[in-house]
Amino acid sequence: MPDLPTPQDATEAALFSECWDAVLAYADLCTSGSTAAAQLGREAFAHGIREARAAETGPVRTAGRRPARLPRIPLLLTAVRTTAAAWEEKGQGHKLDPDLRLWLNSDKAARYTGPPLQRPLALRGLRDLQQADAELLWLAEVEALPLSLVARRLSLDPATAAEELQQVRTLFRDRCHRNHLDTPMDAQCRSYARLLDAVTRSAAGDTPKDLSRHLATCVQCAEAAACLRLHGGGLPGALAGGVIGWGGLAYLERRRRAAEVRLGAGRPGSADQGTEDPQDGEQKTRVARSGLLVAAVLVSLLALGVSMMPFGGSGDDLGARDDAGRQPVADPGPSLPSAPALPPATSKPADEATGDTKRPEEPGEPERSDRRTEPQGTSSPTDRTEPDESEDPVCRVAYDLVNQWPDGFQATVTVTSTKALDSWRVSWSFRDGQYVGQMWDATVSQEGSRVTATAADYNKSVPAGGDLGFGFLASWRGKNSPPYDFTLNGQDCAKSG
Repeated sequence: MPDLPTPQDATEAALFSECWDAVLAYADLCTSGSTAAAQLGREAFAHGIREARAAETGPVRTAGRRPARLPRIPLLLTAVRTTAAAWEEKGQGHKLDPDLRLWLNSDKAARYTGPPLQRPLALRGLRDLQQADAELLWLAEVEALPLSLVARRLSLDPATAAEELQQVRTLFRDRCHRNHLDTPMDAQCRSYARLLDAVTRSAAGDTPKDLSRHLATCVQCAEAAACLRLHGGGLPGALAGGVIGWGGLAYLERRRRAAEVRLGAGRPGSADQGTEDPQDGEQKTRVARSGLLVAAVLVSLLALGVSMMPFGGSGDDLGARDDAGRQPVADPGPSLPSAPALPPATSKPADEATGDTKRPEEPGEPERSDRRTEPQGTSSPTDRTEPDESEDPVCRVAYDLVNQWPDGFQATVTVTSTKALDSWRVSWSFRDGQYVGQMWDATVSQEGSRVTATAADYNKSVPAGGDLGFGFLASWRGKNSPPYDFTLNGQDCAKSG
C-alpha cells in the first residue's frame, strides 16, 4: 500500500506550484508565444531546481554554513534569464521577445554575469541576507503577498511579522550600503557615497541640488539610492529590477495583479455585473493562453516534481522549518501566472463631449462629482492643442515610454519648471483608457482618464529651472497613445523637444 501524503508533502507541493507559477509568469514575458514560454519555463525550472539542490547539499564552508544563494523564486527567475541567454547563443533567439534579445546582447546583461563587485547592488544585497530573511523580503515586497500569508509560509508569529519585516528591510539596506562602498567607483561617485547614505535615511530629508544632478546621470549611484531609500515605495522595484534584470518591473506588476486575483481582489463589482464588458474577450484570450500553457506542461512538471522534491536545505532555509499544519499560500495545482486581472477598464462608451473614457463605478456607489471636466466653450480634449511655445510656458514636460508588453507598460515623466516650487502636482489625461497601477517618486490618483501625480515628501522642492521626475506602471488595451494635456500645479505645460 503506498504511503499517504504527509502535511510536509502538501506544503512542498504548494511551494512547488508557487515557484512554477512565478517561473511561467516571467517566461511568458521573455518569449514570443505560448509554446516557447512553456519550453523556456520547463528548461529553466529544471535547471534552477538542480542548482538549488546542489547548493543545499554542497560542501559546507567555514563556520558551518553553506555559500549564500538567492531565495528559491528569484533563483528560478534568474534561471529563466540564463536559459534565455543560452537560447540566444544557440541560434534560438527567434523564440524570445525582441527587446529581451537586444538586452541580452548589451552591457546591461553582462553586469549580471561579470565581476561580483560590479553586479547590481540589490542582487548582492539580497544574497548577503540569511536565507529565511531573504525569503521574507522577496515574498512580501516582490511577490506582493499579504504579510499574514507570508508569516504562515515562513512559520513566523503573525503578531510580530511586520516588525521582523522592517528589521529585514533595515538589514538589506545596511548590506547594500556596505556593498556600495566596496564597489569600484570614480572619485566623484566616491565623494557622494556618504552623503547619499545620509539623505536616504529619512523621508523628510531634502536631496542637495548637486547630488540630484549626479543621480540623474549616474546609473550606479541611482541604483544605490533606490536600494538605500526604504520609504516612498520604491523597494519592490529596486529588488525586481536589480535581481531579475530585464522585465523586472513588468514581472513585479504581474505578480501584484496575480496576488489580487488570488485573494479575490480582482475587478470591482465583476461578480455583480449583469452585462459583460466587451473588452473582456481580450482578457479571456489571455486566460485561455495561460490555461493552455499549464496544460501543455502539467504532465512533465508532475514528473519533474517527484524527482526534485523535497526542497529541504540547511537550517537557515525555509524547507528546514516545521511546516506541519500550515495553510499554503496558493492552491496545490498550477495557477495562471500570465493572466493577471487588469485594473478597472472601460465598460461605458466614451463621453461624447470630452472623449474621456471613464472607469465604471462601484455597484451602489454614487456618481462622483469631483471628476475633471472641461469648461464650456472649450474644444474637446482630443482636439486640444499644446500651449503656444512663444508664450514662454511655465513648464515643459518630457514623456518617455520605457517599456511595453501585451497588457501593460512602464513610463517616466520629467517636468522642467521655470519657477521655484515648494511642492508640485502634475496632471495629464489618457486617450485610450490606460490605468496607472503603481508609481514611484510620487503619489498617484486617477479619476477616469485624468491622472494626478503628487510630490513625495523627499522631492517637493524644485529650484527655478530645475527638473522633477517620476515613473509609473500602467495597463492598456488595444491602443496606447501618449498622454496629453499636462499641467503643473494647474498651469499648462508645453512638450519638451
